[in-house]
Amino acid sequence: MIDIAEWPEDGLLRSALRGICPADEEAAARCRARWNRIAKPLYGLGVLEDLVVRIAAAQGTDQVDISRKGLVVFCADNGVVDEGVSQTGQEVTAIVAENFIDGKSCTAIMCKRAGADLYPVDVGIAVDTPRVEKRKCRRGTANMTKGPAMTRGEAVFAIEAGISKAQELEEAGYQILASGEMGIGNTTTSTAVTAVLLGLDPTEVTGRGAGLSDEGLRKKIDAIRHAIAINQPDPEDPLDVLSKVGGFDIAALTGLFLGGASLRVPVVIDGVISAVAALIAARLEPSCRDYMLPSHISGEPAAMAVMTALGLIQEEQETEQGKLFREKEFGKKGPGPAVSPILHAGMHLGEGTGAVALFPLLDMAVDIYYKMDTFEGIAVEQYRDYDAE
Repeated sequence: MIDIAEWPEDGLLRSALRGICPADEEAAARCRARWNRIAKPLYGLGVLEDLVVRIAAAQGTDQVDISRKGLVVFCADNGVVDEGVSQTGQEVTAIVAENFIDGKSCTAIMCKRAGADLYPVDVGIAVDTPRVEKRKCRRGTANMTKGPAMTRGEAVFAIEAGISKAQELEEAGYQILASGEMGIGNTTTSTAVTAVLLGLDPTEVTGRGAGLSDEGLRKKIDAIRHAIAINQPDPEDPLDVLSKVGGFDIAALTGLFLGGASLRVPVVIDGVISAVAALIAARLEPSCRDYMLPSHISGEPAAMAVMTALGLIQEEQETEQGKLFREKEFGKKGPGPAVSPILHAGMHLGEGTGAVALFPLLDMAVDIYYKMDTFEGIAVEQYRDYDAE
């Protein structure tokens, strides 16, 4: 089990965990009341309304502000690629990281359209990339099929890199952040973490990543199974799991979620890798979940299981297996009213693309929240909310 006393008093991880409190339910109630006064059918915008309410709760005010948006993409390499678990080699991670800077990547193009600033961060690329911000303790993880991917201290270092980036952006005036990653082999590491934390067999949650053949998929499953067998990660200790079968990108994303929550800055979950980091963060501090916003359901098999375990799939959409995950995390009662991923587009690109795709929809919802007439303003009787009675 995690013991917060194991970290230094002045450490970023310890201070972030201590700074996280549940979201503001009163702000959420005021935000919901305003939605109900707007001259439209009650709950007519569905999950869009729920997301704005969730942002209000996170920010601690019904005066929701998401005018300054940023995407952080943590880039890192994974030693497990030596096992043939991906189509390409580690050199691609550095190339794509440079493309972020040049504005040539899918993510960079989407950020420009969405009005979001892009921050690629090297937390473990195997080579140095001069133009990419560096916050790494070493060049890539070790091959987890031979032993731990990283030490526990390195995992904490990478988590704190994510926390410090969240702090930096909050100080710069960002009100909402999106999470992204880039690292060849990271669907292998994220699937391994999922299998351990949720007690699943790797065959149930392993996908083809960036397009593996049947033989490649078999190698990937075998690598995950072997890594778990040789390292014996403790499912009750998320840091142990992260350090033994995770990656530096996952660790830094974990820190971004923790840092955002400690500063009341909501963070949008991207795909399965981002979601796995969110699950680790929620295991370290359950209240962190209140500051997470779902965007889409990744095409990776592990995605639905992880998002359900986070309580970010509405109950009517749950699978029977997903219900068991949620009850294990939160008990029979569940975590309270949930929001669900709003984009169902079969996306599985990663790099923050799904998270950034949510931003224009949020902007439209917030514009309606502030600019549309109320029932009182057009002299029409307000709808009665029978479900709330």
